[in-house]
Amino acid sequence: MARIELDNLSHAYGTDASGAGFAIQRLNLCWEDGTANALLGPSGCGKTTLLNIISGLLRPGGGRVLFDGVDVTGKSARERHIAQVFQFPVVYEAMSVFDNLAFPLRNRGVAESSIKPRVNDIAELLGLNGLLQRKSKGLTPAEKQKVSLGRGLVREDTAAVLFDEPLTIIDPKEKYDLRRSLRDVQRALKMTMIYVTHDQHEALTFADRVTVMKDGAIQQTGTPDELHRNPATPFVGFFIGSPGMNFFDVEFQNGACSVGEMVVPVACANAGPARLGIRPEFVEVREDAAANCLHCRIRVVEDTGVYKVLTLETESQQLKARVPERFAPAEGAAVWVWFREEALRIFPAQGEARP
Repeated sequence: MARIELDNLSHAYGTDASGAGFAIQRLNLCWEDGTANALLGPSGCGKTTLLNIISGLLRPGGGRVLFDGVDVTGKSARERHIAQVFQFPVVYEAMSVFDNLAFPLRNRGVAESSIKPRVNDIAELLGLNGLLQRKSKGLTPAEKQKVSLGRGLVREDTAAVLFDEPLTIIDPKEKYDLRRSLRDVQRALKMTMIYVTHDQHEALTFADRVTVMKDGAIQQTGTPDELHRNPATPFVGFFIGSPGMNFFDVEFQNGACSVGEMVVPVACANAGPARLGIRPEFVEVREDAAANCLHCRIRVVEDTGVYKVLTLETESQQLKARVPERFAPAEGAAVWVWFREEALRIFPAQGEARP
C-alpha cells in the first residue's frame, strides 16, 4: 500500500503562446495510505491524464509523483506496482477465471504451491469462488471487471489500485453490487484506491474523500458531506447535488441582500456584489402568499416517486426546489418560496457555476 503525493504537477498536450493546452497545472494533492478516494469532474477536466501520470503510463511535463515520500516520477509503471482497472475489462477470454487471476503471479515466477491459496483468497473476497473453472469469455461485464480487479489484487506488492470509469459499460442492475464489492474489498485490504468518474453518485458513495476537478485544476477536496454542505466554489455547488445549487446575483448591504421582493438576512463580511447559493432541498415552497417571500410560478414538475423537483420561474430567472411527494400544486400554479438561512452560501460575484 502507499501514500501518494502529487507535488506541483503539470502536464500539457502542446501549448500556444498564451499557455493554452494544459491538461493539469500546478496541482498539489495527497492521498493517505489505505484510503478510498475519488477524482470527480466533467469530461476533459484532466482526470484520466492525472491517473495515467500516477500509474506511470504518462510522464508529467512538470512536478513530482511521490509514493511514501519517494520520488517515482521517472519510474516505469511496472516499477510502481500499480494496478489499473479501465472502462473495459482487461481479461484473457480463452483462459479460465483461475488462470486469469494466477497469470500475474506466474509471470513473476511464483511457485504454484503459493499461487493456488492466494488466488482462492482473492476469489473469495470478490465473490468469484464458483466461477474459477469457467472460461472468462462467458462472464458478464461485471464479473469480468471483478476478474480484472482481482489480477491487480492478487499481487501482494500492489501499492494502489486506480479505477478509470470502471462502471461505464456495466448494466445498471449490476452497478450497485459491483460498487459495493469494490468498497468492501478496499476496507478489507485497507488498500489505497483512487476512483475516477464523472458520475457524482459513484464518487460520493465509493470514496471517503472526493476531489472535484475542472479545467485541470482542483476545485475542492473533502468528504461527500463537506462537498454537499459547504462547497468552496459555485462550480462545486452546481456539480454536486441533483439538482445542483441555485445561484442569485445579489448586492449585500447592512447585513442583508434581496432576491426579487424577498429580503434575505445573511451575515456577509463585505458589502457589495456577490453570488448567493441555495440547494433545492432548502428552498421552502408554500401555496399561499406570505410576507417576505419570493413569488414564483411552477414551470415544470418532475416526479421521482420519492420526491418532486420543481422548476420555478420568477420575473428574472429560474430556480429548482425539491418538495415532498405529497406536494399538490401542478404546472402553471403560483407559489411563494423562502430560503432556509442556515443553508445559504455566499460566493464571489464572478464565480462560474456550470460545468
